[in-house]
Amino acid sequence: MSTAVIIGGGDFPRKAYPRDLIRRADVIVCCDGHALNAFLRNRESIFGDNSREPDAVVGDMDSMSPALAKKYSKILVKVEEQDDNDQTKAYHFILNNFPDVDTIHFIAATGKREDHTIGNLGLLMEYAKSEGPALDMVSDYSTAFVMTDSGELFLGKGRRISIFSPDNSLKITSKGLQWQTSGVVFDNWWPATLNKTTEDVVELEFSHKSLVLIITD
Repeated sequence: MSTAVIIGGGDFPRKAYPRDLIRRADVIVCCDGHALNAFLRNRESIFGDNSREPDAVVGDMDSMSPALAKKYSKILVKVEEQDDNDQTKAYHFILNNFPDVDTIHFIAATGKREDHTIGNLGLLMEYAKSEGPALDMVSDYSTAFVMTDSGELFLGKGRRISIFSPDNSLKITSKGLQWQTSGVVFDNWWPATLNKTTEDVVELEFSHKSLVLIITD
């Protein structure tokens, strides 16, 4: 099995952890020209030289310069339909072309524009509706992932954590958090944000299967 990273057009990471995910990835896919440019600017500091090339550049190519389009023509995957954004196009490209990938990290998917950030985090929940690779979205500030049922999170004591769900009928009972979530109604983005772990393991019990976005530091 293998690991892939999808590099978006948001803030390219500066910290070691997300950059290490790029360095260790078996498959690297850039979302259009902005992401390709960011990758090329940073690859020497990540890999030690400029030999690592992306495996594909996927998108509608609206941000791709003619010079880069010519140089990377063999790995460009132009998808003109506008129902999906470039992140989703890249995600489906990996599913369709790299069946051995069991983990996908979304890098530079947040920052710069709040609307893109919110949309991409929402799409992470959308992808989780289908069985497939393990998914997370990693930046210099946080890691986001999705739960679809009750479970345990091995996070460590003292971690910041926020919980989001689009399901206002969902009830979540928690153990290991500073503020209990049992009374939270998920009718807006903020009610279960800015919490903190008080135990190494956090237990979340869902009233029913649903989509829950977890963001930790």
